[in-house]
Amino acid sequence: MPIKLREKVKTRFLLLVMLFVGSTLILPVKASDEKCLDLKVIFARGSGAEQGGDQNYIDFKDRLSTKLATTYLTYEFIDLEYPAIGIGIDKLGVAVGAYFGGGDSYEFGESVDTGVRNLIRTVNDGGCQNTKYIIGGYSQGAMVISKALPYLSADRILYAATFGDPKIYLPEGGGINPAACRGENLSDYRVYVPDCQAYKGLLGAYIPYEPENFLGKLGTWCNKEDIFCSSYLNINDHTSYVSDNLYEDATRVIFSKIIEYFGLDNQVLSPHDTVFLFDSSGSMSDIIDKLRREALELAARTLESGGRIALFDYRDLADPYEPVKHCDFDDCTFEKFESELMAIELDGGGDAPESLLSAAKYAMLNVDWQKGATKSILVATDAGFLSPDRDGTTVEEVVELSKIIDPVNMYVITKGAEVPYYRSLTRATGGKAVSILSRLDDLFDYIMSRYDSLPRVEERAAEELPELITNNFETNTSGEVKINFETTGTRTLVILNDSILGVTEDLGVTISGLKSGVQNRVTLVPLSEQRRGEAQEIIVEIDEGYGQINGMVIPKIPKTPNTGKY
Repeated sequence: MPIKLREKVKTRFLLLVMLFVGSTLILPVKASDEKCLDLKVIFARGSGAEQGGDQNYIDFKDRLSTKLATTYLTYEFIDLEYPAIGIGIDKLGVAVGAYFGGGDSYEFGESVDTGVRNLIRTVNDGGCQNTKYIIGGYSQGAMVISKALPYLSADRILYAATFGDPKIYLPEGGGINPAACRGENLSDYRVYVPDCQAYKGLLGAYIPYEPENFLGKLGTWCNKEDIFCSSYLNINDHTSYVSDNLYEDATRVIFSKIIEYFGLDNQVLSPHDTVFLFDSSGSMSDIIDKLRREALELAARTLESGGRIALFDYRDLADPYEPVKHCDFDDCTFEKFESELMAIELDGGGDAPESLLSAAKYAMLNVDWQKGATKSILVATDAGFLSPDRDGTTVEEVVELSKIIDPVNMYVITKGAEVPYYRSLTRATGGKAVSILSRLDDLFDYIMSRYDSLPRVEERAAEELPELITNNFETNTSGEVKINFETTGTRTLVILNDSILGVTEDLGVTISGLKSGVQNRVTLVPLSEQRRGEAQEIIVEIDEGYGQINGMVIPKIPKTPNTGKY
């Protein structure tokens, strides 16, 4: 009996030890979790690109992997498997006459749907519940992402990014005077879409573009004049996402989401170009020493992060005194910056408004800004500014130039009473105005942490776009559907479902080869030489012996050879 009792006690003790060890050491690293990665990054390539060889995917992967390498996270990149069928982008500008065949018009849509199915399966059916996903896509691949979003498990996705999406939807870009052109009501997923009249993509729009459960998890990038997502017709801008550093900008946004979720310190700094613009009027004498010390601190931090600095000073043009460039980005070492800063002489002026606007314009135009860098002007002054300035420069002109450049964020350090006066200028350029008595380290931390080198939108007066005024439908003895229309444009782009059929200068097109039993969506897009207007869609349904077009009954349309295929 005593022996058996000791064996029971020993057994219970071992069980307790095993439970204790298991609860503290073994359970968090179960065998089933050992192969689970922290992150999986999926990218859907564009039309006609071969898997593994798409430069958009390669650039996106390289830029994000460089940032991820600074963390302890485990991750892998996946080039989504799907056809990515080509659509003949190089022939968009070719007028192909009034006859288009539609026999193979569904290949593009089937390619997108295959990508959607594969993406849903990869994300939703992944075995590791703790693995988070980053998803991105370019062109046709962007359509795959945006079409799949409503069906994806949002809790498994940290961020989704689309580039050059032919199905983009930005409601703020619609109408005669779009809200976006006034900088109002911008969609939260609008990260970089400079064209304030971008409304729907060339192939229509997915509405809503951002499902409710993806709020804050979606961003879209559309190059300035990209034919597929802006109101312009530039094919080069659609193929320049790599050369224009848009994947660098996007991966900064994505990386910020990653470090926030995993609670990491950001070890990746954006390249910074910072211009220091000093008011050198005589009234600055009581604060110049403090401002010099603060400027030296920010200059040192900028250079240590791999950035560049430049130095200018200004007064009032009435003195007379033109802005002076003391050192430029290419030669401004810390030693030279310090020497030139200390040598700036204070004279003239006073605490009356100075010629800041003309000086800011001069500085922006007389340095070689680095593409992709976060750009800043730090103004040190004790007085307000003139608008318009003595040379006619206005606030609006400075703000517009700032945004055209990329933008240039303007920060102002001044006396407390002047801070409210500067807020409209600094806010319009994405910067801040602060008192010299405030904690300037906080301002410098804010500046150095910025990575938004690109503007969300370039605000400007809306330009008149071509319109498709009217349309009607006819049938002929061959059973074909002829669509007649009027337009203020010089040409009309014809799209069947998601397939681009061609461009015509005529005021009518004949569509043949439509499928029965489905809705055939014909889209007419009015074009001018540089811009495209809002598309008009016509739904064509073919049934048993009859077809319906917007309620009109017509003879059944037989399938004919795809004479417009290219």
